[in-house]
Amino acid sequence: MTTPTATSWWEVEIECMPMLEEMAFWRLQELDCRSTATVYGGDWVRITAYAPQAQYRVHHWEALTGLLREDAREAALPIPRVRWQTMDGQDWSEHWKRHWQSQPVGGRFLIQPAWLPVQNPEERLVLRLDPGFAFGTGSHPTTQLCLESLEMRLDSRWGRTDLVIADIGCGSGILAIGALLLGAKQVYAVDTDALAIGATRQNQSLNQIEGARLVVQQGSLSRLAELLTQPLDGFVCNILAETIMDMAPRFRMLTHPKTWGILSGIIQDQLPAVTEVLEEQGWMVGALRQSQDWCCLNIRPDPDYTGTTNSVIQ
Repeated sequence: MTTPTATSWWEVEIECMPMLEEMAFWRLQELDCRSTATVYGGDWVRITAYAPQAQYRVHHWEALTGLLREDAREAALPIPRVRWQTMDGQDWSEHWKRHWQSQPVGGRFLIQPAWLPVQNPEERLVLRLDPGFAFGTGSHPTTQLCLESLEMRLDSRWGRTDLVIADIGCGSGILAIGALLLGAKQVYAVDTDALAIGATRQNQSLNQIEGARLVVQQGSLSRLAELLTQPLDGFVCNILAETIMDMAPRFRMLTHPKTWGILSGIIQDQLPAVTEVLEEQGWMVGALRQSQDWCCLNIRPDPDYTGTTNSVIQ
C-alpha cells in the first residue's frame, strides 16, 4: 500500500435531486472538503469535492453515503449516488478546472477563473480566482449571499467605503478580495488551514492587491486580535453554523458599537439556534438573506446589551 502524500486527494462526487443539494454541501463542509464544483441538469445536480487522502479512508465516504441516504429518506427524495476515487494534486487541479466557468454574482461581481480569458460586457468588478485546494469558488449559495451583502454594506451610496474589515475563515480569499474591490480600506483574512492561507495570498497577487491592504495570517480570532491596531468596522464569516456559535462570545471584543457582521454557512433549520446565541452575546439580526435553504445574517450590536463588551484592541 502506498502511503498518501501531501498532494494525494480524494475526489468525491454526489449526484442528487436539487432539493438535497444544500444538505449535501453541508455534509461535505462538515468533512472539511475542498473546492467544490457543481453541475446542474434538468432534475439533478452533481457536486464534486476534494479532500486530503491522508485524513480520510473509505469508511468516511461510506458513512457520508449512509447519512445522505437518511437525509433523502427523511425528505422523501430519491437516494443520491455517491462515488469516490483517489488522485494526485496535479490530476486534481486539472480535472477540477473543467467544471468551473466565469460566473456573475450579485449586481457587481464577475467571478473569473484565472486561467480563462475575461469576457465582461456588463463591466462588472472582475474577481480573478484560482482556489487551489482551498474551499471557495463563488458557486456556493453561501458565498454568493455574502458577496451580495458586502455589495450593500460597501456601496458608496449607502455608507462608508474606508472601512477595516475581517474575513474570518477566509478559504480562497474570495470575500476578502471582494470587499477590497468594492472599496474597503483594509481587510484582515485569517484561516486555520495553511492551504487556505496559500490560496488567499495567490489570489491576492492575481487581483493585484497591495500587501498592506490585505493582511493574511494563519489562525482564528486570537490571531486576528493580535494583528488588529483598531476595532473592526465589519466582519464576514462564511463557515459552519456550529463554529459561528462557538465564536460568537468573542466577536464583540474585536469591534466597536457600530460594527456590522455578515454570517453565513447556516442552514435554515439551524437559524433559531444561531440567532439565540447571537442575541445572548449582544447582537441583533438586522437583515436575513436566503438562497434555497441557506441563510446569511447581517448583524449589528444591540445598543441595550448589558454584558461584557471590553475590546481587546488597544
